[in-house]
Amino acid sequence: MTSSKIMKYGSKVLREVAQPVESITDEIKQIVDNMLEVMYKSDGVGLAAPQIGISKRIAVIDISPHEPSAKAIVLINPEILELEGQNEAEEGCLSVPDIRGIIKRSERIVVKALDLNGQEIRIEADGLLARAIQHELDHLNGKFFVDHLGRLKQQLIRKQLRKIESEVKENRQ
Repeated sequence: MTSSKIMKYGSKVLREVAQPVESITDEIKQIVDNMLEVMYKSDGVGLAAPQIGISKRIAVIDISPHEPSAKAIVLINPEILELEGQNEAEEGCLSVPDIRGIIKRSERIVVKALDLNGQEIRIEADGLLARAIQHELDHLNGKFFVDHLGRLKQQLIRKQLRKIESEVKENRQ
């Protein structure tokens, strides 16, 4: 049902637009529990369902390793309502190992989503939390942080990306 393996760049599911969650079932709750477990085991601050091979609009985020007052957030069917400002910071991704890049993102966002109880939540975020939410929502829309890099930087990492893709293809066979 759910996987503890993180899908890597080149996996088809990571380029698909994830499907909305129709209702919060025990299966969805189990997926979220698994996602949190995988994220923590991998030392990540966020994870989207497609990253474990599930094409559903679910993301989990916990920036507490960087901001101790933070706690885990579950976003089901998230939607960004507002974007404000801009900043640049280095990003990496569990699905694109060993590659990092400076990415422009909105500094402040407002997002709405459902929580695990099916209640609508609204989160105003800035800094690392805003960045993490935008990064995970990219995954739900079939995008990677490397897609935001400039043409020159993309050319510089192309060989690394092809290597990851070829490993994915080898593992399928």
